Amino acid sequence: PGFCCGTQGFHQGSAVEHKASTRDLLWNTRLPPGFCCSAMVYFEQLKESQDAWEVCAEALAKGIYSDDHVKFFCFQVLEHQIKYRHGGLSPAQQQLIRETLMKWLQLQLMNSQPEKPFIRNKAAQVFALTFVMEYLTHWPKFFYDLLSLVGLNPHGVDVYLRTLMAIDAEVVDRDILHSPEEVRRNTLIKDSMREQVIPSLVESWYQILGTYQQSHPEITCQCLEVVGAYVSWIDLNLIANDRFVNLLLSQMSVEDLREEACECLFEIVNKGMDPTDKTKLVESLCQVLQSAGFFNVEEEEDVDFLAKFSRLVNGMGQSLVLSWTKLAKGGEVKDAAESLSAIEAKVPLLLQLLVHDDDDISANIVGFCYDYLNVLKQFPLLTDQQKTNVEAIMLAVMKKLTYDEEYNFDNEGEDEAMFVEYRKQLKMLLDRLAQVSPELLLEAVGRVFNNTVQRWQTASFMEVEVAIRLLYMLGEALPASHGAHFSGDTAKTSALQDMMRTLVSSGLSGYQHTSVSLEFFETVVRYDKFFLVEPQHIPNVLMAFLDHRGLRHSSPKVRSRVAYLFSRFVKTLQ
Repeated sequence: PGFCCGTQGFHQGSAVEHKASTRDLLWNTRLPPGFCCSAMVYFEQLKESQDAWEVCAEALAKGIYSDDHVKFFCFQVLEHQIKYRHGGLSPAQQQLIRETLMKWLQLQLMNSQPEKPFIRNKAAQVFALTFVMEYLTHWPKFFYDLLSLVGLNPHGVDVYLRTLMAIDAEVVDRDILHSPEEVRRNTLIKDSMREQVIPSLVESWYQILGTYQQSHPEITCQCLEVVGAYVSWIDLNLIANDRFVNLLLSQMSVEDLREEACECLFEIVNKGMDPTDKTKLVESLCQVLQSAGFFNVEEEEDVDFLAKFSRLVNGMGQSLVLSWTKLAKGGEVKDAAESLSAIEAKVPLLLQLLVHDDDDISANIVGFCYDYLNVLKQFPLLTDQQKTNVEAIMLAVMKKLTYDEEYNFDNEGEDEAMFVEYRKQLKMLLDRLAQVSPELLLEAVGRVFNNTVQRWQTASFMEVEVAIRLLYMLGEALPASHGAHFSGDTAKTSALQDMMRTLVSSGLSGYQHTSVSLEFFETVVRYDKFFLVEPQHIPNVLMAFLDHRGLRHSSPKVRSRVAYLFSRFVKTLQ
């Protein structure tokens, strides 16, 4: 209550009296966990004050407050001053800001306990803003001052790393819109950093990674995140060398570090570079990872790590495909062949990850799989091994399209929505498989479909649903003019016609599960032109539409959808 009452006379008295009262009020206030409205109004007034920020700066430099909220607000006031009024400050005031930050940082080195993370993050933002404003003019030794002060003190290193990430957000992050003037400034900052300080920063990262690997895994993970963020715009040779990469690979074997190490390696392989050099880099990484046992996916039980690892493998695979594309277009036959060989050597690993029970792990490798099929699409003839790879991918896609037993059809939530999105990715693979080898796809789907329908009465709903689903998806994977799937290409026509005949005459429409019922009617309407070729099946299908299997089904969801599908079906028959 006393704090709120103190806001009443904010604008009264001289500037000196106001500054003194501000200091007294802040220094003697112990804020509760939630500020009252009057306090928040007062704090906003402090931000706009011409001189209150100096009181906040003094408080931070001397470490006067123990209350986290007050410390956080002091940084907010300082942040506001730097962001909106820096240009109007005198040289002495700008120097005061620099000294305040360094004194605050020095206090952190002596504290037995670090500040709360939200305070450290806010401090890092203020350091980063000051850097952006002054690095090119007043504070060219910004990083050297930080590094010489923090050394390898864990509290100081933590703030240093957070500051580097905040600088990345201010200067590099492409998701943040910048004005043309800010873009020019940021480009100058990066150029200057590359010329003057990046090698020293990289050396500091190497020392941090080596020093804190065992004692402070959280700091090591922070440092790995920094390396991953900066590698996109610095000289890759500073990172992609035996010394640094071997250190990163060693951390792949440390349980607390390996997920972040995976992310860091992913950023390294995603770095744009010469295609031949990229192939060599990826291959050297793969050789070390394989020799260390990381390719034995079946033996790994940590699905969170495997999700990161599959993303890394996806990045390596897509990088190799991009290298092959550039080399092939450039007519560099020998190097292109080496890239292709490297790609195909990863297919067994790709398949292990694609068929993994965890859909997140599988989804992370879809990009590489799609790009590999795009490579094969460009060859007039496939080798026997490539055909084997295509068939294995087909079987993997068919398996992963299958619903899980826990899928809740009556109350679809977030997990179900994610699976629907994942199925869309798998459909893209199926479409691409059809472009690579329509004959193999027809044969594979026909085999799965016929084997399942022959035993539909004892098969699980997941097996039956996906068998019909595959037949439905063929209609889009193997497009025909105006839906004329039953004329033209004899091989395709007869295969589809045989499967449709089996579908409508097998009694499968009576399977008691909503997913199967819906898939049956969707497929019948998808291939409505079939009934113009074999009209003798129309009566049986009409009965299915009209009785308990369709319009009289116990599920409102089925009845509603069937009503719409029935109207479409009748229009075709007319």
